[in-house]
Amino acid sequence: MKVKFQKSFTGQFKKLSETKKRLATETIELFTEDHMSDSLRNHPLKDKWANYRSITADVDLRLHYRVIDKDTALFVAVGTHDELYK
Repeated sequence: MKVKFQKSFTGQFKKLSETKKRLATETIELFTEDHMSDSLRNHPLKDKWANYRSITADVDLRLHYRVIDKDTALFVAVGTHDELYK
């Protein structure tokens, strides 16, 4: 699957530690190869994040995206669970 990045995602990504940047990058690479890989824990979101999905990069690092078309995803947010669900 192809990926695009919203400005909000890019800004949040720049603020991550080097370790979390590496984990997020590796997770996105896996996503492009197999967006439904079990290790991503890919799942739909609800409430204010309805129509978005989330994947897991680490114990407490999430990446939120929405599907633009059958071949493309737009990543919109990255952060810890607390940061994204406040």
